[in-house]
Amino acid sequence: MAAAAADSKTSYILDKLQSLSGVIPIGAFLLEHFWSNSYALVSVQKYNEVSVELQSIPWRIIVEASVLWLPILFHGFYGIYIWWTGKSNAIGHPWMANWLYVLQRWTGMIALVFIFWHVYLERFVGQGRTNYADMADAMSHPGYFAFYIVGITAASFHLGNGLWNFACKWGIAVSVRAQRAAGWFGAAVTVALTFVGIAIALGFHNHWFPLGMYVQ
Repeated sequence: MAAAAADSKTSYILDKLQSLSGVIPIGAFLLEHFWSNSYALVSVQKYNEVSVELQSIPWRIIVEASVLWLPILFHGFYGIYIWWTGKSNAIGHPWMANWLYVLQRWTGMIALVFIFWHVYLERFVGQGRTNYADMADAMSHPGYFAFYIVGITAASFHLGNGLWNFACKWGIAVSVRAQRAAGWFGAAVTVALTFVGIAIALGFHNHWFPLGMYVQ
């Protein structure tokens, strides 16, 4: 009984931490990443300036490991464990909550693969010194462009729906009304981030600068 209670408590704590890590720091980093990449819609020079600033962060590897790599590894692999040990009944009971559960797991897996792929190309192949020309060249390849769109869409949904889950798990949204509001907020985040992510990808692909008016 004591061992079962301890396992249950450990699982409860890990579930809470897994939910929290998806918002802070991973979700926060995703928002910052979209923000910094949005400078590609302003001008080539502005994007390169921001890129150089990010590349010259002091203690870069330590910062990346502590606030990005380790949280992503914990969130991703513990999420796979939850998926593996959990049960989905979306087919037998096709309610919205059940389908959201399934979509959260699948988009999480796609986002995890996308993040590993993106980090490998940009951080290791590109040695963390990519610029606008590098990204534009990569986006000119149909396979890269298509997977980028799929990846950012999956990541956007996973974060948006994850915010709703986070609000419910952490007691922020307790009442039915509050949970409904949290759901709409998560949906808005999903739509907004997907829109911004696709706009960035199109900007690189088409050398498109719709926000260039800011630097004129």
